Amino acid sequence: QVQLVESGGGLVQPGGSLRLSCAASGFMFSGSVMSWHRQAPGKERELVATISSTGGSTSYADSVKGRFTISRDNAKNTVLLQMNSLAPEDTAVYYCNVKLLRNYWGKGTLVTVSS
Repeated sequence: QVQLVESGGGLVQPGGSLRLSCAASGFMFSGSVMSWHRQAPGKERELVATISSTGGSTSYADSVKGRFTISRDNAKNTVLLQMNSLAPEDTAVYYCNVKLLRNYWGKGTLVTVSS
């Protein structure tokens, strides 16, 4: 079955960096568009970044452009999210997503940006 397992979250100070990782299994990872989403307390889940199946095309939410980078390693069935210049408003649970016949989500990893 489809499994998405996020890791790499934690507590970081404003201006710091984190790298999130999502390990995928149970589907043809190399042929699938992958994305990261986040949900802050009291807010709706929002799309953060998307990467094409080959990694040749990426897109970002305006709020993270220039600070976050999505990448993938199709040999390791992994998608990464490098987050730099983190700000308190980046605090959220971050989810990995793949849309096949339906959306699949991991359980999420919590990122807290605070001094």
